[in-house]
Amino acid sequence: MFERTRQWLESRIGLKDIVDTHLRGFRIPGESNYLSTLGAVAFAGFLVQVLTGIFLLMYYVPHPDHAFSSLQVIDNRVPYGWLFRSIHVVGSNVILVVLFLHLLVVFYRGSYKRPREMTWLSGGLMFFFIFLFSVTGYLLSWNQVSYWSTTIITTIPTFLPVLGEYVSDFLRGGEFVSGATLGRFFAFHVAILPFIFIIFSVIHIFLVWRTGFAPDPRVATGMSGGAGEGFRRESYESSIPYYPDFLVKELFMAMVYLAVVFFIITFFPKLFQPALASVQADPQLTPEVIRPPWYFLAPYGMLKLIPNKFLGISLQLILFVVFLFWPFFDGREERNILKRPILRGTFVLAVILWIVLTLWGRYS
Repeated sequence: MFERTRQWLESRIGLKDIVDTHLRGFRIPGESNYLSTLGAVAFAGFLVQVLTGIFLLMYYVPHPDHAFSSLQVIDNRVPYGWLFRSIHVVGSNVILVVLFLHLLVVFYRGSYKRPREMTWLSGGLMFFFIFLFSVTGYLLSWNQVSYWSTTIITTIPTFLPVLGEYVSDFLRGGEFVSGATLGRFFAFHVAILPFIFIIFSVIHIFLVWRTGFAPDPRVATGMSGGAGEGFRRESYESSIPYYPDFLVKELFMAMVYLAVVFFIITFFPKLFQPALASVQADPQLTPEVIRPPWYFLAPYGMLKLIPNKFLGISLQLILFVVFLFWPFFDGREERNILKRPILRGTFVLAVILWIVLTLWGRYS
């Protein structure tokens, strides 16, 4: 049956030609290792989020009077509902860890340089949209933690002059976090952000396919076109076909991703669900300690350290712009970060500061 189906498709669309031309014919650097698969792992994680999200959407009620109880129904009454919800909750956090690691690897290897500036830009925007996915989805559980964390996050723009209050009111749908906020975040989470993210995913994958994988400058040197030269595909000192060699690595790492998710669900089920996550949101009862989600602790900690909130937000906006357009700021042709001590030191310092601010925000 399978062979007959394959032959039927082969005679109509030429499967073998597609595989030979676009999969086996797509060459990548021979030194590409498992760290090179993190982008594909993040995309696989996104697909898992989509599938589990569709399941949750069948039972979830985006209304302040029913949101929390509908999740209780999913956890306790819907067959395997608790499992799908756990995968969605844990996966939304693990995918951010994968993306952090992916960005660090890409930066450390200098893979953002010509001709891959647009690849970095599209990837940076995708990371930002995944971050928005997490922030908007966090409120949908409508518990004490998500409600008051969202209150903190949506208050931050108010420190900006002129437009700050309008931005906060737009996000909340009013002066305070309410049912209107829940409705807006739900719309962003399930309708607006997926549409935007898919567009940028297609752009990002096209750019990766078009420009090829960047070789590791510490191991091999690719032949990129210099300034003023036209486009040409990069050649490598040694290369391997994408299929099956590298695809097997990507599938293996996708399985590792799922194994980590299930490991956390099994042994640390409350890792991303603190005690107050099991209490329905109450706008009249403020918790003693309010902290944003772990991925927001570093920016939040920076704001707490800087007395002038306007200066703190402005600094973070500047850092985000620098991060997003870094390939255009870094004009040096040298890709090997080991040969650039200032950049290497700045990179290490930035990672350490992020970790310290996250831990300080968590335990302070």
